[in-house]
Amino acid sequence: MTTTSEPTRHGVPRLRVAPSPTGDPHVGTAYMAMFDLAFARQQGGSFVLRIEDTDRARFDPTSEQQLYETLHWLGLTWDEGPDIGGPHAPYRQSERLGTYQPYVERLLAAGHAYRCWCSAERLAQMREEQQRQKLPTGYDRLCLGRTEEERAALPGFSPDPVVRMRIPDDVELSWDDLIMGRTSAPQPDDQVVLKADGYPTYHLAVVVDDHEMGITHVVRGQEWISSTPKHLLLYRWLGLEPPRFAHMPLLRDEKRAKISKRKNPWARLTWFAERGYLPEALVNFLALQGYPPIVEADGSEREVFTFAEFTERFRWEDVNRAGSIFNLDKLDWLNGLYVRALSPAELAQRLLPHLVADGVVSPTPSEADRERLVDLAELVGTRIVVLTDATPLVRPFFVADGDLEIAADARAQLDDGAAEVLDAAAAALNALVPDGAWDGPSIEAALRGALVEGLGIKARLAFGPLRTAVSGQRISPPLFESMQILGPESTLARIESLRASL
Repeated sequence: MTTTSEPTRHGVPRLRVAPSPTGDPHVGTAYMAMFDLAFARQQGGSFVLRIEDTDRARFDPTSEQQLYETLHWLGLTWDEGPDIGGPHAPYRQSERLGTYQPYVERLLAAGHAYRCWCSAERLAQMREEQQRQKLPTGYDRLCLGRTEEERAALPGFSPDPVVRMRIPDDVELSWDDLIMGRTSAPQPDDQVVLKADGYPTYHLAVVVDDHEMGITHVVRGQEWISSTPKHLLLYRWLGLEPPRFAHMPLLRDEKRAKISKRKNPWARLTWFAERGYLPEALVNFLALQGYPPIVEADGSEREVFTFAEFTERFRWEDVNRAGSIFNLDKLDWLNGLYVRALSPAELAQRLLPHLVADGVVSPTPSEADRERLVDLAELVGTRIVVLTDATPLVRPFFVADGDLEIAADARAQLDDGAAEVLDAAAAALNALVPDGAWDGPSIEAALRGALVEGLGIKARLAFGPLRTAVSGQRISPPLFESMQILGPESTLARIESLRASL
């Protein structure tokens, strides 16, 4: 499949995702990466991972490794990057500092940039005054055309200058966006391109790096629309061919605000793995945040699709410009579908890391424990939404009989007839053991005969005390199958233990 928006003048597409390592990876990074990757794979191009680590004040040394792990967890793989190298290495901006200075000198020599010695305090006062007078905020060009000596004679001087772009009054403010169509942005101010510490700002570094790495398509959120004229200016001033731009709809919370790690814990990409979402469900959900469902031949819409299906039909012009609300209920629904599509063996394998982390099973479970977990996965698969939901359901099957704790709410629902129920159940189950008929249907038949028919108790009331006895919980996997998995010895021991405590 081809896309009508592919500009042949750029040749084979090269796309990149360029996150900043400033804490837990943002879910928006994965969102952008999957659209990049889908187009790159569809067109036979390349996908590059670049680390933009020039913000040293917010730099987090653990963030980069977290980024690798979470993107790999999602199945989003790159062709070039800091961890695997490539023909345009290095892929960390902090390792490319020597690259940017020649571009800065070219801008200065051509009069497209100038040095600014204004102190942070002076700039803050300037902005406050502009806001007080309800004027547009932006640099007032106090340093433009002055030498360092001339500027030092004025208030608010800093000996360590920055370098600013000199934005012309007639800057072109519109361009053809692959998603937004003809798009425009407000008049920019004289943006800093080189900080006082010698590090480039995002605006310069992203232009230089995208040029030197041969990036043909820049995919980013709509919050960067206001920066695009600055970047196009830099491309023009430096005599470089600009890439095509595609500004993605933002991920928004239920209040339609841009999601942030400060306000939304689920903005952290690691949150989804910790909670037990399946990566394929999250990828499907993120695709739906900016792209329509599949329309079937009968006109119906299908919202469940693989990344391969998404890639095959991808076109920039079909991306939803407005985006949608990041609805966790919708994600839960999708995740439940994916969980139920797994075989018991596959689900057990997915559950294992969470059960190990929660101390339910050993990091090196025995073969018997693995087999038990597969049996349990068949029971709990329809009762969980995320993988961590399985922990309280599975835990009772991996504790010693004497260590089983009875939850307070489960004990509270035991009434005066519980002892009679437990005695009758124990007798009926003991009768099964010599016959070797310890399976779900046999257990159910014996208990219904002894309790529902023998004692005349409704099934709901009859089986409640037994559920509490074998699991310690009010809610558990199916009772008779749970007893089958526990085996007769543990089942009877737990019934006897609860009976003794009444």
